[in-house]
Amino acid sequence: MSGDTYVGAIDQGTTGTRFMVFDHDGRVVTNAYEKHEQRYPEPGWVEHDPTEIWENTKTVIDEALDNADLDPEQLDAIGITNQRETTVVWDRETGAPIHNAIVWQDRRTTDRIEALDAAGKKDDIQQKTGLEPDAYFSATKAEWILDNADPIKLQRARPADVRERAEAGELAFGTIDTWLIYKLTGNHITDVTNASRTMLFNIHDMAWDDELLDEFNVPREMVPAVRPSSDDDSYGTTDADGFMGTEIPVSGALGDQQAALFGQTCFDAGDAKNTYGTGSFMLMNTGDEAVMSDHGLLTTVGFQRSGEPVQYALEGSIFITGAAIEWLEDMTLIEDAAESETLARSVDSTDGVYFVPAFAGLGAPHWDQRARGTIVGMTRGTRREHIVRATLEAIAFQTRDVAEAMVEDSDIDLSNLRVDGGAVKNNFLCQLQANILDTEIVRPEVDETTALGAAYAAGLAVGYWETLDELRANWQVDREFTPSNPGNVGHRYERWKDAVERSLNWARDDD
Repeated sequence: MSGDTYVGAIDQGTTGTRFMVFDHDGRVVTNAYEKHEQRYPEPGWVEHDPTEIWENTKTVIDEALDNADLDPEQLDAIGITNQRETTVVWDRETGAPIHNAIVWQDRRTTDRIEALDAAGKKDDIQQKTGLEPDAYFSATKAEWILDNADPIKLQRARPADVRERAEAGELAFGTIDTWLIYKLTGNHITDVTNASRTMLFNIHDMAWDDELLDEFNVPREMVPAVRPSSDDDSYGTTDADGFMGTEIPVSGALGDQQAALFGQTCFDAGDAKNTYGTGSFMLMNTGDEAVMSDHGLLTTVGFQRSGEPVQYALEGSIFITGAAIEWLEDMTLIEDAAESETLARSVDSTDGVYFVPAFAGLGAPHWDQRARGTIVGMTRGTRREHIVRATLEAIAFQTRDVAEAMVEDSDIDLSNLRVDGGAVKNNFLCQLQANILDTEIVRPEVDETTALGAAYAAGLAVGYWETLDELRANWQVDREFTPSNPGNVGHRYERWKDAVERSLNWARDDD
């Protein structure tokens, strides 16, 4: 390996797209970021423009390389990590989406999920996929697009029904990783982690499931090929005549939370991490065994390297955490995210205020699609400082909900929890999390572990890194937070559960 070569990672998230370049020590050499528009066509609906995401991807790659005066040929490989479950359907011939991407947060298919439950199909789906049937996952989103996309937009030589074209293989389905792989290489491929989030993939057989495809009316002709997360054969190369002007292997892909697991070097059974982003996602590596949850967690594919067994994980998905801090900004309760720490420290407690940020329903372990955001315990003396502190406590309490379920399912005590994501820059939150979990919180020096995980997967595939031990050696601790001054955590946690109860089953179709 030449000393002046690197590995790039596209980190396509819910709010924007970042391109990062890493060296052999796992250090960031350069990066660039671009936001994209959040579209809310109806209450509870969330969409992105896939073309905007692709254009932003090209922009951030160019900007990052230019910022460091790097030539694209200095990239040995590119990895991709992505917002999971977000669903795109596009025309194979033109490469154009037939509808906006439906984002993982979108709740428009709640009724479809409730109909599945009423028909007694929930348990069969969960046993095959490891997932709690929910509008969160891709299956009902793809079904909705096929049922509702405007056929006029698809007409070329002749009018054609959307489903007819899908069954003829003229349309392609994928999550955002698949969309970007297609735009970069021309190939229709996903990795095992993203496939496991569609609710169409059997995680035991490691294959698309015909019964699930039939149930959700998604033709097999439109699903991508499924490959390892770190792929020695690569998913293809960039086009020498394209915007990068050279052929670079695209050889790694993982859904964002699995990428963070990989970037945190959680390679062994029992290793766990929590990522605090728009939502929070706690994953524990369970090895080559798919541990099925009895406590509302998801069983998912953690990662797979070429020629090696699949590694599974238990996951607790919390839909709204960092987005709750953004809401504080939207409501002008804070000027920016950093102010949340200052305000939270300025009061000794929430003064009895509890905030359940169920803006998009509740995920693990509650799984209530009709829960809604709730603030309880306010008095005339409640100030914005109390609400801000209650918001940070809500993030920590939701994580405890998940951690307790994870310990019950895995029978493994959490000796420590590795954390990453934008919110972990907040020292108050990290200490609060240690106190509420009664567990050591470990923050790494490189907190962009999602992009790092994608880079590691791609670099391992092309020999930029040879072994997992090299990656473990790269991982360095920035700070550890040990439990201290719990402040009546047990009582506060019980009151948090009371607040959650008040948020449940609130939304109605006739509201």
